Amino acid sequence: MKWDEFSGWGRRIADWAQDYHLTVGDKPVRARTEPGEVLNALPATPPEGGEGMEAIFADFEEIVMPGITHWQHPRFFAYFASNAAAPSVLAEFLTSAIAPQCMLWQTSPAATEMETRMMDWLRQALDLPEEFQGVIQDSASSATLAAVLTMREKALNWQGNQQGLFAQKPLRIYCSSEVHTSVDRAIWVAGIGQQNLVRVPIKGDWRGMDPAALRQAIEADIAAGMQPAGLILCVGGTGTGATDPVDDCLQIAEDYGLYSHIDAAWAGSAMICPEYRHYWPGVARADSIVFNPHKWLGVQFDCSAHFLKNPDDLVQTLAISPEYLKTHGKDGIINYSEWSVPLGRRFRALKIWFLIRTYGLEGLRQRLRNHITWSEALHDRLAATPDFEIVTPPMWSLWTFRYAPKGASDLDDLNLRLVNAINDDGRIYLTQTRVDGDLVIRFQAGQFETTQADVMMAHTVITEIAATL
Repeated sequence: MKWDEFSGWGRRIADWAQDYHLTVGDKPVRARTEPGEVLNALPATPPEGGEGMEAIFADFEEIVMPGITHWQHPRFFAYFASNAAAPSVLAEFLTSAIAPQCMLWQTSPAATEMETRMMDWLRQALDLPEEFQGVIQDSASSATLAAVLTMREKALNWQGNQQGLFAQKPLRIYCSSEVHTSVDRAIWVAGIGQQNLVRVPIKGDWRGMDPAALRQAIEADIAAGMQPAGLILCVGGTGTGATDPVDDCLQIAEDYGLYSHIDAAWAGSAMICPEYRHYWPGVARADSIVFNPHKWLGVQFDCSAHFLKNPDDLVQTLAISPEYLKTHGKDGIINYSEWSVPLGRRFRALKIWFLIRTYGLEGLRQRLRNHITWSEALHDRLAATPDFEIVTPPMWSLWTFRYAPKGASDLDDLNLRLVNAINDDGRIYLTQTRVDGDLVIRFQAGQFETTQADVMMAHTVITEIAATL
């Protein structure tokens, strides 16, 4: 394709994208292809000669689209929504067109300086203190890895990168049983080892870490000759929305000199609404905080906001500056490649800028408030429906339930069959999790364009299909 042909196809694809978003609610939410179906529809060998866009686009619609699960569907109630608001999509289109590599200030000054400003806009939206500075990571997993690496380096007096972990005291990282598995992976990659990730017991309706048990675990490790290094707290965990008692746990981290990281990947977006900030009291005491605008806020994947009380700790952990990466003659610049594991960086700040300017913070707040209100209304309705029981209460817009008719002997099997039948039906999409060993069904509302009618339709689908089992 020559560039003078590009605009025609650009217009056609823009029209296609608009129609897709306007009609996606008419499609089954989850893909209905069988394993290998898409793979077998693709030629086993690459073409030797070029093909026209007409044929390529036709195959895209015929081969690719049937195998897509529609994350932009207004009745996508599974996992956490990965949203793509219209202005954010346009910004991503522009980013793809100019295709900058934004690893250093000099490789695209606008990208670096916009990232600085957009992260400060988000800091203000969350009402975090001015001392926090931010960087955009690709995902919360990367932010958590960066935090764990910093915990390691600080605990080893900045010698871990040079000397490794050989002949060192075992480092211990503390979290609850409700954290995301990205924490486990970060522990592996950092070389700390799975057995040194200490799972602290939980208690209460929020299923949060027990502070007394945390202190006991730290004391026991010190007595055993181990070295406590860091604390990872959960605000809005994936399974049930589990949330640790932030203030009490951060006090303990301070008492023992532990670097603290808060994973609020999903629920952090809700903190732009002042009325939900009671879920993370004392958050300003944390060393590191992450949330994903690419989940609930409307920015499409990937875009993770990572805030740091002292960025120098992270830079000292990750920065490496060969001569070819130095910018001479410029003072006071930030090279965000020194704040993240990858060297290469995308221009992610542009889509935050487009989104916030289009909707304003109040427009975004109202969307989140709607999702929470509608989800709570569905919860109340299902709680009053015979044969259904609520397992965990609403945390923001997330709660869990199970179908428990009298006489059912294997509720795990029954609820697994129910969630599978719901998803095969196609009108809504849910996922399952386990709570204290029992299989339960999750519901969460957070798709950017969902309506009250979409949320309430879930009651019809759930009860209708349950009655057939």
